Amino acid sequence: MVGVGETDPELAEARKEGLRRLGWVEGRNIIVERLGLPVGPTSSARLQELARDLVRLKIEVIMASNNVAIAAAKAVTTTIPIVMVNAEDPVRQGYVASLARPGGNITGSTFSVAPEALGEIRGKGIDFLVECRPGLSRLAVLLDPNYPSYRTSWLSVEAAARSRGMAVQAVEVREARDLGDTFARMVKDRAQAIQIIGSPFIYRMRGQIAELAVRHRLPTGYPWRAGPEAGGLLSYGASLHALWHQAAVSVDKILKGANPADLPIEQPTKFELVINLRTAKALGLSIPPSLLQRADQVIE
Repeated sequence: MVGVGETDPELAEARKEGLRRLGWVEGRNIIVERLGLPVGPTSSARLQELARDLVRLKIEVIMASNNVAIAAAKAVTTTIPIVMVNAEDPVRQGYVASLARPGGNITGSTFSVAPEALGEIRGKGIDFLVECRPGLSRLAVLLDPNYPSYRTSWLSVEAAARSRGMAVQAVEVREARDLGDTFARMVKDRAQAIQIIGSPFIYRMRGQIAELAVRHRLPTGYPWRAGPEAGGLLSYGASLHALWHQAAVSVDKILKGANPADLPIEQPTKFELVINLRTAKALGLSIPPSLLQRADQVIE
């Protein structure tokens, strides 16, 4: 029996596909219990309560899909294996001892890479924005200050932007109701584009963010393809679908007797560029053909 907390239908399908590839079919030889996560920011106390529900069900493996969920699961059990799906900075957050030998009851996949590589990835995302919006010199970085590890991402984006001669400003958003004022503030500060730092809350708000960005004519870069799929301009980052598939491998090994303490944390191997041409047209941007040729997906 596996417990999961993801609510996004596409990511749920990625989990199912990853398990199916390894012979685990829901309703046939594996039972999956899903947590009913509320929409919007969720307190760690509420998530721990939901995680305790899984413990009471005597789940064999818990799949935790982000840092908030990982921390909640870690707080309620030291014996049930926890498989991280897209953890950010799991060593510094204290979830595992090291990527090579996690120790304890936690393993899985991480969204993060080595610090120098992270800076390179963030820099590429900014470069793609510049190709779409030539002359970009003022970048706003939208982030959720309640999300664990947001600072690591912010520092990498800030350094990448400043190394390219840009003025860069962190813009915090804590509630969905604050989004309108947040965009008004970015416009007032003369931002020319937005780079998104992901969190579960911002992921769920991606549609509203994309709509406001188009309304205020601000090109927006995301770390995951769900951003442009929801109407944002582009994304560059690790494939969340691939990370769910990697996590499924860890689940398979644990269900077959492996000790999570001995299973190395898997790092992302697939990075993808996705561009939404409809959004580009709405923003009055002409995307260079050379950039379109490099894209893994172009939404028309």
